[in-house]
Amino acid sequence: MKYLDKFLQNWRTSKALKHISPQSTVLDIGCYDAIVFEKMGKNLKFGIGIDPLIESLQKPNYQLVKGWFPNDLPKQSQTFDAITLLAVLEHIPDDKMQHFANSCCHALNNNGKLIITVPHKNVDKILDILIFFKIIDGMSLEEHHGFDVKNTESIFENNVFELIHNSTFQLGLNNLFVFRKK
Repeated sequence: MKYLDKFLQNWRTSKALKHISPQSTVLDIGCYDAIVFEKMGKNLKFGIGIDPLIESLQKPNYQLVKGWFPNDLPKQSQTFDAITLLAVLEHIPDDKMQHFANSCCHALNNNGKLIITVPHKNVDKILDILIFFKIIDGMSLEEHHGFDVKNTESIFENNVFELIHNSTFQLGLNNLFVFRKK
């Protein structure tokens, strides 16, 4: 990852961490380098990160799993206090989105939080330019499918999830959604 990639990742992560209570159990979908867990440090009770681009790893208070959510999530009885999806939703194909949302619901404790960052679909044009000039590396951009951030609420806000926070950051190009499971 180049400097700008890391900078943007840190910015997303800092926005999400403000919504995770200390001593939470956390599922980080698309965890890549476990930055959520590393930044939480001793405030993390236990975490599982899942990502197809990593190697599986066991640390004292978190586990990284190579694979796709929900299929490769270790079979367990534990549910989580928080789930993070930082720059992930735009990678999920439209025809799998509802199954993905339902799987998040099943993996989350009652009153647990689903924390999502998702860029505006026009960000892909900016990323293409930044990659062309070798300013960023970008990650799995071929999976982006023009996800419209306006659809986020309708995918998750239903009789199970309620939206408790929504804001923009990074000059309005990125969005933060925090849902609570009822």
